[in-house]
Amino acid sequence: MKPLLLLSVLLIVFVVPTAGVWSLGRRAKIPVWMRAVFLPAGWLAVVVGGILAQRAHGALFPETSPCHRTGMPVTRYFPPDSFCLHDDGELRTVNGPAGKVVFWTAFGTAVAVPGAALVRRRPRS
Repeated sequence: MKPLLLLSVLLIVFVVPTAGVWSLGRRAKIPVWMRAVFLPAGWLAVVVGGILAQRAHGALFPETSPCHRTGMPVTRYFPPDSFCLHDDGELRTVNGPAGKVVFWTAFGTAVAVPGAALVRRRPRS
């Protein structure tokens, strides 16, 4: 039963939106290479952003949180980041620069590709 549930969740969360965006791009006559760049960049931005936003929280056990015994976890969803609010009132991030660079690169690519498609489709005068 669990494999069937997992397969259904993956289908609903990843496959249906991906197929929808792919077919909308095909209908709009956006080149295949642009769709092939946009979809992985978009999913990478979503996944890495979710990880960055939730890193300060303990997933299953509170002891796994980086804020355990030092403060309270605080989340900011855009730009994604997690902080520990310490007893002295100071916010300290728990994310390093590498994850933020990956997020901003993927996000920038996911935003630039549709912009390039719009510029490409603009009528010449």
